[in-house]
Amino acid sequence: MGSLSDSTAIVGLAESEYARSLGASELELSCRVVRDALADAGIDPREVDALASFTMEGPADFELARAVGMGELNFFSQVAHGGGAACGAVAQVAMAISCGMAQVGVVWRSRKRGAKSSRVWAQVNDRISDQWKYSRPVGLLRPVDEVALMARRYMHEYGLKREQLAEVALAQREHANLNPRAAMYEKPLDLATYLDARWISEPLCLYDNCLESDGAVAVVIVSAERARDCRTRPVFIHSASQGMGEQYQVMTNFHCDDPLAGCSGATARNLWRQADAVPADVKVAQLYDAFSPLVLLSLETYGLCPVGEAGGFVEGGTLGPGGSLPVNTSGGSLSEAYVHGMNLLNEGVRQMRGSSTSQVEDADLCLVTSAHVVPSSALLLRN
Repeated sequence: MGSLSDSTAIVGLAESEYARSLGASELELSCRVVRDALADAGIDPREVDALASFTMEGPADFELARAVGMGELNFFSQVAHGGGAACGAVAQVAMAISCGMAQVGVVWRSRKRGAKSSRVWAQVNDRISDQWKYSRPVGLLRPVDEVALMARRYMHEYGLKREQLAEVALAQREHANLNPRAAMYEKPLDLATYLDARWISEPLCLYDNCLESDGAVAVVIVSAERARDCRTRPVFIHSASQGMGEQYQVMTNFHCDDPLAGCSGATARNLWRQADAVPADVKVAQLYDAFSPLVLLSLETYGLCPVGEAGGFVEGGTLGPGGSLPVNTSGGSLSEAYVHGMNLLNEGVRQMRGSSTSQVEDADLCLVTSAHVVPSSALLLRN
């Protein structure tokens, strides 16, 4: 077991409202959630000496630090690959605190992606010279097109049915209907509506896609010793991992022998190597879900069910409220909001605090993952 294990804890969290369009700027949203997360922990902004965010984050760390009223910083970093970054940013701050380089850290993410013009694939140049030159010319223009290709291959390999894939979206909508923060609160979803929905990229329909949202999320991390003095019940970072597979190609994985293998494989092996727990100990999980097939692939890759059997595993409400393995219990990116997985992290903390709107009884270990299809990261949280 590594020295990071249980040596740090998340003691503060906050999120903004989630909506298709918010009036505040990304910097305003960032400052608001960081202040709120520090207030949740009972920590003065001047005590913060470590920051981490995403390379895709708009507001610069120095702007945030100045606006919130922080003092001198001793550690700052950014993690790349969007949906793969959330758990990695937390891991980097935890390492800085665990080794004594810093004492109080904040990780945040703000996004204003409700407007169509803000989306990355709407800003592609006429001439492509980066890694996208392999996939854009053959019609894989958006992330959903790339994941749809992977989903079709999974259906071919393992006989996955649309009704089984629907279990992911239906379960998360059930959780969202218990969560007043969720964008899809009080908006029930049934199987017939799912099956009749318009295609976004066949075989993925409207409800297999995350919500493009405006919103911001932040967490506060301190040492396990300092956590005793904070206002909230500490949630310990038991294990943390980042991972990138061999011969990896972003999203499409063209160069790999197994096109279904994502970066979660390397991430998961490293995560469990450091842990004194096994997949069977996980009673609740927050699995990155920009698209519903990613949840099935993560269930298998992190060892929560056998490879090729996720479709049968999720049947009968396994992932929903009262199921044997509730997943994305705030509604996740499909039904709460899409903040690059940071809202999944906050929900994992709430589950360990015992304050989720879809609380899992006796939950004492929560797996939180970042995206399967990009260089990724994951955390095991315990109370």
